[in-house]
Amino acid sequence: MSYRVLLLTHQDFKMPEDISKLDLKEIANWKTEYEIVKALEALGHETEILGDVKEMKVLREALINFKPHIVCNQLEEFFGVNIFAHYVLGYFELMHQAYTGCNPASLILGDNKPLQKEILSYHRVPMPRFAIFPRGRIIKRPGKLPFPLIVKSTAEHSSLGIAQASVVTGDEKLKERVQFIHEKLQTDAMAEEYIEGRELYVAILGNRRLQTLPIWEMDFGNLPEGSSRIATEKIKWDLDYQKKIGIKTGPAENLPDGAAERINVLSKRIYRILGLNGYARMDFRLTADGKIYLMEPNPNPDLGRSEDFAQSALRAGMDFEHLIQRVLDLGLQYQTAR
Repeated sequence: MSYRVLLLTHQDFKMPEDISKLDLKEIANWKTEYEIVKALEALGHETEILGDVKEMKVLREALINFKPHIVCNQLEEFFGVNIFAHYVLGYFELMHQAYTGCNPASLILGDNKPLQKEILSYHRVPMPRFAIFPRGRIIKRPGKLPFPLIVKSTAEHSSLGIAQASVVTGDEKLKERVQFIHEKLQTDAMAEEYIEGRELYVAILGNRRLQTLPIWEMDFGNLPEGSSRIATEKIKWDLDYQKKIGIKTGPAENLPDGAAERINVLSKRIYRILGLNGYARMDFRLTADGKIYLMEPNPNPDLGRSEDFAQSALRAGMDFEHLIQRVLDLGLQYQTAR
């Protein structure tokens, strides 16, 4: 069946005829949107792009005039604020408009990391111990929180604010990094135990019946001696640095006996605890002695053709067009179930 698909993005995105002659840095910000639109066209769907929306009435007019069967949601922010994107999805639900990806209630949990961690702790999901440092409060480490620690924002994603200096081994450095998060990102800060181990990613598709895709792993390449093996902002977004150091991801090989099964079962359990739907990715650390720790659940991860999620799907025999169709179908099934 052919669908009318409205691709919604925070980018000011104009579909180019061809990107083969463009530099990767030129297209990095909208490459995923371009690849999704090309896949939708290959699938025979009628597609319209709506980007950089500044007023809700523009969105409403697009729904009324184009009458999409489904909105392909690629919003990461609205009016420059992450959490405002969730309210747009709430509007879709009020309008009985189908959309792809996770529901707004679970996305809000994804942005409220302290509450998310409290919920998962209650369900005894294995995670690093942590403490929250709100802005305007005295910075004092709880006695039961041992070093080394990694300091993060409680609200930002995509490794924003994470650098080698984020891993601290003393109270003075902890205070400095917490203050950096408070002042630079204007959010509360969180410090959690630094877990040394392999960094693993699990892609999941589904609403009620869940499918885990092959486990993926980040190879930190030739990091300078003494560096912590963490996905810093520079490692994630600096293409030249990735190439220089040899950062890459691929199928996780030589996992300990039974580890893959335990990770997949835990991934589905977390997905259900948080009420996720559509698609998500779970980030884990696997220690040398076989312990598994959840680092972060990621609703609506990047669906780009060359990104981990799509590559893991390809490893499972699902090409990119098939993956995009599956994401559309899950969005329509979620709306029908509601």
